[in-house]
Amino acid sequence: MEDNKALVTLGSILDNDFYKFTMQCAVVKLFPSQVVKYQFINRGKHQYPQSFAEELKKSVAAMAELKLSHEEKSYLKKTCPYLDLPYIDFLEGFRYDPSEVNIQQQGSDLEIVVEGLWYRTILWEVPLLCLVSELYYKMTGAVRISDEEIVERTIAKEQKFKDLKVLFAEFGTRRRHSYKVHQLVMEALTSVDNSTFIGSSNVHLAMKYHVKPIGTHAHEWFMFHAAEYGFKMANTLSLEHWVDVYRGDLGVALADTYTSDVFFQQFDKKFAKLFDGVRHDSGDPIEFAEKTIEHYQKNGINPLFKYIIFSDALNPEKVEEIANFCRGKIGMSFGIGTNLTNDVGLPSSNIVMKLIAVKGINEEWIPTVKLSDEREKYTGDPEMISLAKKFLKIDE
Repeated sequence: MEDNKALVTLGSILDNDFYKFTMQCAVVKLFPSQVVKYQFINRGKHQYPQSFAEELKKSVAAMAELKLSHEEKSYLKKTCPYLDLPYIDFLEGFRYDPSEVNIQQQGSDLEIVVEGLWYRTILWEVPLLCLVSELYYKMTGAVRISDEEIVERTIAKEQKFKDLKVLFAEFGTRRRHSYKVHQLVMEALTSVDNSTFIGSSNVHLAMKYHVKPIGTHAHEWFMFHAAEYGFKMANTLSLEHWVDVYRGDLGVALADTYTSDVFFQQFDKKFAKLFDGVRHDSGDPIEFAEKTIEHYQKNGINPLFKYIIFSDALNPEKVEEIANFCRGKIGMSFGIGTNLTNDVGLPSSNIVMKLIAVKGINEEWIPTVKLSDEREKYTGDPEMISLAKKFLKIDE
């Protein structure tokens, strides 16, 4: 078990989800003056111990020392040619600014708000979540299973996916038990024949273990566009701007920020042909697969030439069910998160951090919302949620 007195820190400035860097690159180019606000949401109602906020502040302060190394810069230039050199030079000079993060604690309730320029604050979300998760386990003294058991569980899952003949990636940074457990999982996944293991969303660990960094964009990309341009234009302009920056690279579109039904109404033939596939992140995965297949067929596209990345709270059993349905109908791959990096014999973290507001031209805050395919995953101001449902004609 890790030393409970040790400061919780990140392994690298690249110890973050890949889509944070791809989105940051796009924000630097298109929205360099936008100011935004993020807020921590404790979905699991975790009870944080006394002085948790103070310890977290120490971890956040330590992040100011992180910087891109020469080796990491060379890795990005070689591995990610769609991240252009001006952006990589920018990232080399980037430093986290802890003053952008406000952390408060009332009893066992934890409050975290991040505010500042979007191109800077966009990198905070994932590191804050994994720091909160790891620090929680350390300070509560919860004892996990042994390193050997973690490796055994991971290899058993990889064998299951191999038997199913499905491609999968590791997506578990934000709610990992700890950096050490994350490393154990990656070591296990890359220690055997990894013909079905295709990469990791964590850029630092993808580099360390010689696998592909995987990701495109997140819900905040679409949420920002709704606040900036209106709900009806959010999906279309989000996709247009993505294409403007990446010109066909990074071609997986996230489908559920304002429900997949609304998304497919706007994911026209141009987008359906241009993007390689879509990502499923909420709602029934089989229903989503049926909608996706139908949408491609309606637009004269063979679904077998496209694919779905499934990434919603997956485990081997869910993967098997989805794979059995999709096989022979549409391409597929799977992003496995918490079930890989926090399957340690303890209740897993259920925490998120969401973009909650964008500063408008008159310096007023415009609330952002997310209307996923699961009602309980709606986030944002209730009045704005009602307005979005009205504009988008979403009936429940």
